[in-house]
Amino acid sequence: MECGRGAAKRALALAAVFAVSFVAAALVSSRLLQSRITSAATRTTTPWLYPGAALATLPSTLDIHHLGALTDPTAVTRWAPVLRATVARGSPSVNGSFVGLLRARTSDGTTNIVVADAEVDVAGATWERVGLAKLPNGTEGWVPRSALGGWSFVDTRLVINRARFTATLFRGERIIFRAPIGVGATGTPTPTGRFYVRDRLSGFSSPVYGPLAFGTNAKSPTLTDWPGGGVVGIHGTNQPWLIPGEISHGCIRLRNASIIRLGQLMPVGTPVTIQ
Repeated sequence: MECGRGAAKRALALAAVFAVSFVAAALVSSRLLQSRITSAATRTTTPWLYPGAALATLPSTLDIHHLGALTDPTAVTRWAPVLRATVARGSPSVNGSFVGLLRARTSDGTTNIVVADAEVDVAGATWERVGLAKLPNGTEGWVPRSALGGWSFVDTRLVINRARFTATLFRGERIIFRAPIGVGATGTPTPTGRFYVRDRLSGFSSPVYGPLAFGTNAKSPTLTDWPGGGVVGIHGTNQPWLIPGEISHGCIRLRNASIIRLGQLMPVGTPVTIQ
């Protein structure tokens, strides 16, 4: 009897130990599984975070208090579309002298844009000094910031050399494009100065302009090749054998393969220096 009772006690003790071990193992397994789930979730979400960059500290495209001057050929240029017609004035004030009317659309029917080289706050209103498409070339005027859309940025600049008959496109200080060109003839010269690309056009019914054309804010006091006259454009041609030379009514002509390549590299808003 004593042997039977001893064996029963030993069996109960072993069962208790087994039960405790099972519960402990289950708890450990549950914690490991939870740890793995948490770790997996962390690995999944971490790549979407921006460590150390609060939204308020991110740069804003509307921060326009440090504009590069148009006279600095290496500066990044900022341009904005014209949202509504407004008066450009000789000083940053509604009482400033009338300089010209800045329209929301160009004569080509495209959205008008302007490049700004200065900004000032007056009596709670922000004013921008912008280059205008009017004679005399180089005319600037002050317009309210509220008349313009958001800023876009370009780091390209085009240099037209009339004596060498070349167009050279820079990105920063690096040349990324160069091609021979035709410029204005003696009686209808291409004007010199600092300008910018105002629009881009294609699909002309006439082959005179080639497959692509850029309009600038440069104006000619005489006839140009541009529809309606006056605007100095940069476009292709149906007479490539005349390039290089003084061949146009003031516009800048490139061979069609060159204008297509330029169109792949030069965005609207690019400054243009004609010398």
